[in-house]
Amino acid sequence: MSEWLNPVVFWHWWILAGVLLIIELTMPAFFFLWIGIAAAATGLILLVFPGIPLETQLVLFAILSLVAVVAWRKYRESHQHVSDQPNLNRRGRQYVGRTFTLAAPIVNGVGKVTVDDSTWRVKGPDLPAGSLVKVDDVDGVVFIVSAENA
Repeated sequence: MSEWLNPVVFWHWWILAGVLLIIELTMPAFFFLWIGIAAAATGLILLVFPGIPLETQLVLFAILSLVAVVAWRKYRESHQHVSDQPNLNRRGRQYVGRTFTLAAPIVNGVGKVTVDDSTWRVKGPDLPAGSLVKVDDVDGVVFIVSAENA
């Protein structure tokens, strides 16, 4: 290795950890945090055992980075966040099960309903305008409807 890499000490790893944490703050990835923690841990190990060669430090950093990222992913998968408003960012889902009046007839399987101040496309059986339809499902921004028997 180059001569300028020989004097790598613990605080070099801590500076790298700080830089990675700053990158984490500026990027929306939530990935650099774990690599920054691995760099800080490598620096801590080097503080306790200062004679570790650079190659071993790099391998240790790589292993700690991998362990940190994998551990976070396992933790995230096993601790799913349950929201009290699961349809908050899925606007169409909040209309499933509700009944609306057709604003435009369903012709060849496609029509329109007016919900509050917006118009939604609907797919379902052909029906005349003014018919009541029940939203059974949502496909993107299109309601899947069926005739409501009133």
